[in-house]
Parts: sequence; structure tokens; C-alpha cells
Amino acid sequence: MQRLFATLAAFIVALSLALSVPALAQEPQQPNYDNWAKLAEQAEQIVESGDANDARLQSIREQVVKWRDSFKTAQGTNSTRIATLKDQISALGPAPAEGETESADVAARREELNAQLAELQAPGLKAVEGYGRADGIIQQIDQTLRLRQTHALIRRTPSPLNPANWAPAVKEAGQVGAHVYAEVRSSWNEFGKGPDLAERILVTLGFLLAAVLLLSRGRHWVDSLPSRLSARASERSRAALIFAVSLGQIAIPLMGLILGVAALVATNLFGEWGRPLLLAIPAGGFAFFGGFWLVRRIFPEAGTSTSQPLPLHEDQRRKAQFRATMLAMATAVHQVFARTLLPLSGFHSQNDPPSVPERLTEASAGVWHLLIILLGAFFLFQLCNVLRRLRPIENGETPDYRTRIAAILGAIGRLVALASPILAAVGYVTAANAILWATIMSLALVGLLIVLQDFIADLYTMAKGGDASARDSLMPVLVSFALVVLSLPLFALIWGARSSDLGEAWTKIEEGFSFGGVHLSPMGILTFLIVFGLGYSLTRFVQGAFRTSILPKTRLDTGGQNAVVSMLGYVGMALAAVLAITSAGIDLSSLAIVAGALSVGIGFGMQQVVSNFVSGIILLVERPIAVGDWIEVGGKQGTVKKMSVRATQIQTFDRTDVVVPNSDLITQQVTNWTRGSLQGRIIVPVGVAYGSDTRKVARILQEIAEDQPTVLVNPAPAVMFRGFGADSMDFEIRAVLSDINGGIGVTSEINHQIAQRFAEEGIEIPYAQRDIWLRNPEVIAQLAEHLRDADDAPRDEAAKPVAKEERPTPSAAPLHRDEVPDSDGDADADGDGDGGADGGRG
Repeated sequence: MQRLFATLAAFIVALSLALSVPALAQEPQQPNYDNWAKLAEQAEQIVESGDANDARLQSIREQVVKWRDSFKTAQGTNSTRIATLKDQISALGPAPAEGETESADVAARREELNAQLAELQAPGLKAVEGYGRADGIIQQIDQTLRLRQTHALIRRTPSPLNPANWAPAVKEAGQVGAHVYAEVRSSWNEFGKGPDLAERILVTLGFLLAAVLLLSRGRHWVDSLPSRLSARASERSRAALIFAVSLGQIAIPLMGLILGVAALVATNLFGEWGRPLLLAIPAGGFAFFGGFWLVRRIFPEAGTSTSQPLPLHEDQRRKAQFRATMLAMATAVHQVFARTLLPLSGFHSQNDPPSVPERLTEASAGVWHLLIILLGAFFLFQLCNVLRRLRPIENGETPDYRTRIAAILGAIGRLVALASPILAAVGYVTAANAILWATIMSLALVGLLIVLQDFIADLYTMAKGGDASARDSLMPVLVSFALVVLSLPLFALIWGARSSDLGEAWTKIEEGFSFGGVHLSPMGILTFLIVFGLGYSLTRFVQGAFRTSILPKTRLDTGGQNAVVSMLGYVGMALAAVLAITSAGIDLSSLAIVAGALSVGIGFGMQQVVSNFVSGIILLVERPIAVGDWIEVGGKQGTVKKMSVRATQIQTFDRTDVVVPNSDLITQQVTNWTRGSLQGRIIVPVGVAYGSDTRKVARILQEIAEDQPTVLVNPAPAVMFRGFGADSMDFEIRAVLSDINGGIGVTSEINHQIAQRFAEEGIEIPYAQRDIWLRNPEVIAQLAEHLRDADDAPRDEAAKPVAKEERPTPSAAPLHRDEVPDSDGDADADGDGDGGADGGRG
């Protein structure tokens, strides 16, 4: 325990030092404003001229960003001393109003302090001015780059559908191949010279052989590993292990491809024409192998141990797998050819690799781009046809968010697959490429997020001991949501954003925003969450220490211990919240007026909540009720299971939970059967027949009560002769039990023994007797005779139709079925003579 408290003290000291680091930091170094003025003036002239290319503008932007960061740091110059001077000026009191004066000493001191404050604030104000100018230049450069990118996207090139462009496209493509062949042939002569020719050939062949081996057999090796490892791995770790091993389906073939390209590049056979194509092969290979791996994870083979991320039937799965694989191949072709040998002006973004000089004219390049676009659009349309029809396999089941998103993306993808070839055909090749391949990459990223979410769920299941229900718990959902948030910058990059745009967005986010006069920033919010989380953990730790180690050694009962632990929790939460707000630098003083205005409305609207809260505090302090007590309130009886500041949870004897507001426990009458003592009295009534020996009855009942083990001797049980009832002489057994919780069981046992002893002693327990008097027996006798005569008549004669005047008429007045009187003279509803309406015979 001492080591534990020592560790806790060290943690608190470390936290205090960490929070005090900004105060101990050195003053920032002042920027060189002369150099900045020259750079800013030059940058503004270049941007306004519009002659600089994108690379030049981006270089200037990077320099200005560094200056802006230095200005931001310099804004905090002399912050500690400035805060001290402001406190000193505030200590002098408010400045005199116009026309008023103050003492000469105070006025002189105020003037001196204000002069010092102005001098100390000057560097920070100058940094603020520099920051604003730098930020303006950056925004101007970003606006220029975005306009150029927009113009490049909407620029129209010659239509690829023009037949006049087809022959030149084939001819120029053949010339590109001829150039590649020519430079390889010319370089081969140089490659065949030199004393180390054999060594270079062997090394090259060795690399090529390793590349071929990895490309041809690598996937087979990886595919055979899951079946071998699954037999050795435990049930809870099998899914995560299979996922980790499956990554080799990307790494091993890609490694072979890189080895092969490196071997060919090392030969120096490829020059200006062939080298760009060769260097683009790894990117295309990554697109294909990564896409193929993703396809097998999203649409796994039937019968494998991999879970099904999307609800697909077998036929749908096979179609989606084939179409997605072909889409990955089309993307790889685009990566290799369209972005190296077929560049279009404005097609490359800042994040793309440097393009080579144009090999084909725009008209010829547009023809080949259209063919690649048609290939990708066709398989995208076919894949989206499957996705948009996604429905739960079980009929009537509600689609989950994953299924709905996939269906929506499928509908959008179909539109893109139709629009992109049309745009390319009319000449907007750059725009068609942008929307088509960005859509395909977005679909791939969504699929990757789905796979990673399942992997995280598998890891959490493995950590929880293989419990399958852990996949649906809160933690995997939160991590999955965090993955989606972190993927937003990737979506932005896919759709044409530059890394500088993301950096600028993050800078704006770091600056924070104002909400109701309170300035919030990501770092402030993160600091708040961290400090509050530490305070919450520390509070729980202290509560646990008191609950298990400290309070059990005191004389407090269980209810008092729970009250102390609850109060510690409330105090700890309040302190953690205050400390977190202070550490995050959140100033709540600006909300004081708003809070004051809202407090009245909140007071009326939440008066019941406040009443319950105050009542809960009173219950925890006074403790008229404690956890484990048997209470009765509002007609409900049960055992107190949990007490909080808002309500108290009671478990009834029917095993149902009743939540009682704390204000009811304060304002209403509450019966506590077990508070202070478990003793309680039971009363067992019994009646005996008239003529019984009352003394004997009292003696038997006294013996029965004294034989019960939980009945106290002091006070002794008593038998009372209560009086003479209508049917019996009434007695009562009154006994005090040591534990009233067993009162019902003791009462039941006493009743059993009373029945047994009274039977043995010949004492009768009477029951109520009633005499029934019939007021009209003659009517009932007449009706019975009429029914008997009808039953005695021959069936064949009874079946013949009887004329109306020949029907027998009883001496009494004719009665309809619903008018037959019962025994008390009332009409019988069903005519059966019993006065009821159920059709029975009574």
C-alpha cells in the first residue's frame, strides 16, 4: 500500500510539472523582420504577376509558411511578464473617470506600469502583424493554384471520337515503342563490354530469377499458410492471424516486382523513353496486388474461415469478385501507361511523381486515355450493379449502415461510370480521368476501412478471450469511428487536394474557434479530455481503495460505506472537471451572463431534477435508508440495491427493479423494516368453531409459536383472543422475529403446524355457511314439468309440424326463451334456469 501511494504521489508531481512546462519555457527568439519584409515584397510581386509556374509558387509558399510559424511562436513573447504587469495595474484599482483625479503617487505608478506594458507588448504586436501578412500571401498562392487546377480540369482537348486522331494515335504509340527498343538496343552494346560482364549478367539473372519466383509462387505460399496456422492457432486468434498473414499477398509479389525492376534499371538498358515506364511498374503492381488482396477480403471465397463483410449470395459474390479484380487491373494499367507515356497538361497533382516530356500529342493521348477510361468505366458499372442491389440475406432484416453505404456508393458509381466516358468523348479527358479514378480509389478506401474495422473487431475479440459478443461492444465501434475520421484526409487527397491544403486546414483547426465567447482549440479539447480522464481514473482508484482497504476497517455499516464512496466520487468528478477546464485554458467568465440568464429558466424546467439531487445528498448524509434495507414506499416493497443523487433503485420481491425518485423518499412516508435492527413482529390470525375450549386453543397456539427457532424469547410470543366473529372465535399469534426478512416463511410454517395440531386435538376450523331461499319454487316446478313432457314425447311426432292452435299451452303464461324467470323471479338471460348468460345447466 505504501508503494502504491508513493507511485500515486510521483504521478501527481509529474503531472504538475508537465502542466507547468509552458510557464518555465524560454522566451521565443524574435524573427528578422528585415529579411521577412524583402521576402514578402518579392513573393507578393511574383504572385501578382502570374508568370510563375506551380513549382515556383509552391516553393515560395513553403518559405512563407516557415515565417508564419515563427511569427505565431513570437506572439507569446513576454507573456509571463505581461500577465504580471496587468495584475499590478489591476491592483492599483480602476482608472479614474473623465474629470476625476487620483493621488500623484498612484497616477505616476500607473503611468510607469502602462509604459512598461506597452514596451513588452510591442514584439508580440509586431509578430501578429507579420503573421497576418504571411497568412494573406499563403491564401493568395493557394487561390492561384486552385484556379489553375480548375482551369486544367475544365480545359477541352480534341475529341477522341474524331477518326482523324486514330491513325496518328497508333502511329505515335508505335514510335514510342520504337524509341524504347532503339535505346535498349544501343545500350546493349555498352552492356556487353567490360571485364565484369559475366558477373553483371549473373547478378541481373539472379535478381530476375528471384523476382519470377516471388511473382509466380509467392501468392501460393501465402495462400497455403492460413490453413496450416489455423490448425495451430486458438479459436480466438485465428481471424486476426489470417488477416496478418494475408498481407503477404501484397508484400511478396510486390517485392518480386521491385527486384525485377531494380535489376532492369541497374543494367542501364533503358533511357529517357523506357525508364519512366519501368519506374511506373511498381506503382501499377501495388495497385493490382493491393486491389486483388482487397477483393479477396471484401468478397471472400465460399467455405473459407474469413467472415463475410457484405451480405452477398454466392452468385453475387462471384460476379463482384471477378469485376472488382478486373477493375484493379484497369487501375494498374492506368497507373503504368496513362500517367507516364500519356501525360496530359494539368493532369498530375502535386502529389504525383514528376512527369516525363510528352511522348504523344494531346489528340493522340486522348484516344488512348478514352480506351483506358472505357475499360475502367465498364467494370466499375458492372461492380456497382452488384453493390446497389445489396440487401440483408435474411428477409425482413433491417440493413446495417455498412450495407446502406455500399448500396449508395453503388448507385453513385454507376452514374460516374456513365458520365466519365461521355466527358472523355467530348474532349474533357482530364475531368473524366479525375472523377473516374478518384471514384474507384474512394471505393477501394471504403473497402479498406471495412476490412480494418473487421480486423479491429477480431483483435478486440481475441483480447476479450474469444467472446464473440465482444465484436458488438462499444470499443470496436469507437475505434472504427476514429478510423473513418482519420481517413478523411486521404479522401481529400484522392479528390485532388494537395498536401499543402491539408496542412493549411490543420493550421486553421489549431487556431480554434469561438463558441459563445469561449475559445476552443483541438489541443485545448485534447488537454481537457486527458486531464479529465486522469482525474476520473484517479477518482475511481481512490474509491476502490476506500471501498476495499480503508472503510472495511472502520465501524461504518455497509450503507455508510457506500455513502462515503459515493460522496468521494461526486467530489472527485467535480474537481477533475474544474482542473480539466483550467488546464485547457477555457475561460468561462464570458458565459457568466448567459448562465445567469439561463439559470432562471433552467431552475423552473429542471426543478424536479434539482429536487431529486438535493434529496439524494440529504439521503447520503443523514442515511435514513441504506443499501440492503427492506423498505416500503408508495405501495412498493423491496430491498434497496443502489442509491444515487437522482434516484434510488429498489428490487421488489418479484425480482423487478423499481426506480424511486429521491424526492419521494424525503417527502413521502417510508417504512424501513430493517433499519437499525432486523427484528420485526408478525401477526398470524386463526379462527376456531364455537364450542371449542378457548384455553386449550390458546395453549396450543402458544406452543406452536415458541417452537419457531427465529421467534425471540424476550419479548415472548403472545396469543390473543380477539373476539367473537360471525362464524368463528378469533385468535391471533403475535411474535417478534430475530430476522424479519424470514417473516413470510415463519408465518407459513406456523399455519402448517396449526392445521396439523388442530386436526390431532379435534379442534374445528369453521368455514362460512350460507342458506339459499327460493322465492318462486312453483314457477321452477312448472317449467321442469313442461320440459319433462317434451322429452317424453315420441321423436317422430315431435318432429311433425304442429299447427299453431294445436300446440300445448302450459297453465302458466307463455314464456319466451329470454324471459324464463330464475329462482328469484328475475329474467334468465339464456333460458337455462340458472339466471346466468353462459348457456350452462347450473
